[in-house]
Amino acid sequence: MTFAHLWILHFLWLLPVAAFVLVVHGRQKKKAMDRIADPDLLIRLIGKDQMGRRFVKGLLLLISLGFMVFALAGPRWGSHYQEVSQKGVDIMILVDVSPSMLVEDIKPNRLERARREILDLLRVVQGDRVGLVAFSGAAFVQCPLTLDYAALQMFLGALQPDLIPVPGTDIGTAIETAISSFDFETETDRVILLITDGEDNEKKGFEAAQKAAGKGVKIFVFGMGETAGGPIPAGDGKGGFKKDDAGKLILSKPGYIPPEPFSRGENTSTGKISASSGATLCGKRHRRCRH
Repeated sequence: MTFAHLWILHFLWLLPVAAFVLVVHGRQKKKAMDRIADPDLLIRLIGKDQMGRRFVKGLLLLISLGFMVFALAGPRWGSHYQEVSQKGVDIMILVDVSPSMLVEDIKPNRLERARREILDLLRVVQGDRVGLVAFSGAAFVQCPLTLDYAALQMFLGALQPDLIPVPGTDIGTAIETAISSFDFETETDRVILLITDGEDNEKKGFEAAQKAAGKGVKIFVFGMGETAGGPIPAGDGKGGFKKDDAGKLILSKPGYIPPEPFSRGENTSTGKISASSGATLCGKRHRRCRH
């Protein structure tokens, strides 16, 4: 229960004062009557004094005053619906599903690690619309911007390297696909989370990042993989790893060389992209953590 005017309840302290006034008034009235006439004569004139009746009347008066003060305080209880406006963030998550994301240089592999980090992120976002773009040599919207995080988790579970038949890693196309998914007529902030091993085969990432910066879209890059890299699984169901024509293992190394093992990612509002090996998504507003 709440009160519209809580301060009015302080007037309840006046009830004991009112009770004292009633008692004093009753005694003074009795003394005044005793001075007018004899007690026996007063009984014949006005009847027998009923103390119980006067007490009940005084008590009812005090209770009425108490209820009146309580009502003036404006008690409120129950619930009601109120329409409120909230400025959220539109977040497009870009996930690299190229075969190199199956490299197990981070456990269990790059793609599964990315999936788990996104699931952790979805547990803390509230009121923000989140979308999902899968990309390799091409990109498409796996899930448009939505508040239905359960549906997004379902699409997230379907991410596999064979989802997109076009080979390669085209980061530029992925960023442009995400940009086209935003509604620029709204006043919400727009963010792109790019999760990749950094092998930008088409070399269009920087150009697309500058285009996003011009539209006020912030990009945060989270690199998956160790600097040393690892062999790419063959993916034919028979096990083993991919080899070149000379029979040597093909190693997939991150397409960036961070200045230190866990360098800070740069905000690409300036058009610059960098990432960190083994980055983690955490917190309500997408912070970078150190392992």
